Amino acid sequence: MASSRVKQLLGHLSTNTSVEMSAETWQQVPLAPPDSIFKLTAAFKADTYEKKVNLGVGAYRDDNSKPWVLPVVKKATQLLLTDDTLDHEYLPILGLPEYTAAAARLILGPDSPAIQENRVVSAQTISGTGANHLGALFLSRFYGFNGDKKIYLSNPTWANHHAIFRNVGIEPVDYPYYDPKTIGLDFDGFINTLKAAPERSVFLLHACAHNPTGVDPTPEQWKGIADVILERKHYAFFDCAYQGFASGDLDKDAFAVRYFVSRGVPSLVCQSFAKNAGLYGERVGALHVVSKDLETANRIKSQLSVLQRSEISNPPSHGARLITLILNDGALFEEWKRDISTMANRIIAMRKELHRLLTEELRTPGNWDHIINQIGMFSFTGINPEQSQALVEKAHVYLTGNGRISMAGLNSHNIRYFAENLDKVVRGTL
Repeated sequence: MASSRVKQLLGHLSTNTSVEMSAETWQQVPLAPPDSIFKLTAAFKADTYEKKVNLGVGAYRDDNSKPWVLPVVKKATQLLLTDDTLDHEYLPILGLPEYTAAAARLILGPDSPAIQENRVVSAQTISGTGANHLGALFLSRFYGFNGDKKIYLSNPTWANHHAIFRNVGIEPVDYPYYDPKTIGLDFDGFINTLKAAPERSVFLLHACAHNPTGVDPTPEQWKGIADVILERKHYAFFDCAYQGFASGDLDKDAFAVRYFVSRGVPSLVCQSFAKNAGLYGERVGALHVVSKDLETANRIKSQLSVLQRSEISNPPSHGARLITLILNDGALFEEWKRDISTMANRIIAMRKELHRLLTEELRTPGNWDHIINQIGMFSFTGINPEQSQALVEKAHVYLTGNGRISMAGLNSHNIRYFAENLDKVVRGTL
C-alpha cells in the first residue's frame, strides 16, 4: 500500500515538474503594434468613400492611381523568358557578378577611381532594406566605434532605420535635419552636430530625395558636409533608394555619393531598384563598401560573404537578371532613363499643380514654396498632427500623422479635391 502511494506521489511530482519545465509556448510574447504605413493602407482599402485619396503609399502610381510596370522591364522580362541558357541554380553568395558590377558603376560612376582600382566590394541584397541591414551588421562586427556603438540618423528619417540598427546592437542618435519653421533643411544644426560628435562617428546620409521630408542639401551644402566629415574622421553610411527617381537624372541624383568618394570620405552605399525600376516585389538591392586598397577590399569581401551566408545564403536571381539586362544593354538603358523621366516628371508636375492651386486659386494661408522646393516621392506639407488626423477622418485623405504625403498618390483626378481640403484644414473650416 505504502509503496503504491509513493509511486503515485512520485508520478504526480513528475507530472508537475514536466509542466513547469516544458518548452516555451509564447503566451507572454507582447503584442506588437501594426506598422503605421501598412495600417494606413489597410484603412484606405476598407474605406468605401468614392473620393478617398491614399497619400501614404510609398510606391509610384500612374495618373489613374494604378501601379505602373515600366515598359523597359516588360521588354527585359520577355528577353529572360526566351533565354534558354538560364537556369534556377544558386547565385554566388554575394550575388550575380554582372549585376553588382553594373550597379556599382551606376551609383559610383563608370569612371570612378574606386572601381578602377578594385577598391569597391559589392554584395547583392534583399532590396535597400537588406543593404541597410547587411551594412549595419558589418559595422556592428568590424567598425572601430569610439565608445558605444551608435549611428547618427537624421531627424526625421525612414522609420525602419531605427529598427534595423537596433536589431544589430547599434543605437540610433538623432541629428538635426528638418527645420519645421522653414519647412527646409536645418543646415547649421546638422553641421554643428557633425562637429560636436566624437571622432569616427557614423552618420547615415540620404543620398537624394530624403525620406520622409523631400528636403535635400544643395551641392554646395554637400561639399560643406563632406569637409566636416573628413575633418572629424567620420564614416558616411549612404542610403540611396531614389537614384533617378528624384530629379529624373541618374547622374544628378548620384552627386553626393560620387563627390564623397572622390574626396576620399570613408563610406558605404546602400542601393535599391525598387522605386526607380518599379521592382518593389522583386527586392533588388546592393551594398557597396568603398575601401582603401585592394587588400582591404579582399578582407571586406571575405567577411561580407560570411555574414550573407549565415542569413540568406544566396540572393534571388530574377530581379538581378532584369537589372543586369537593363544596365548593360545600351538601348534598354536609354529606354529605362526615359521611363524614369516619365515617373519623375509626373511627380514634379503634381508638385507644380498643387503649388499653383494653393497659392493662386485657393490663396491658402502661409507660404507653400516648399512644395516645389522639395524633391522626390515624399513631401512634408508642414501641417500638424491634428490637421493630418482631420484630413483622414473628415476628408478621407490618408496621410501620416506628421503631415508627410506621397506625391505619387496625387493625380489629375484627385489633386483639386486634396488641395481644397488642405486649404480647409489650414483655415480651420474642415
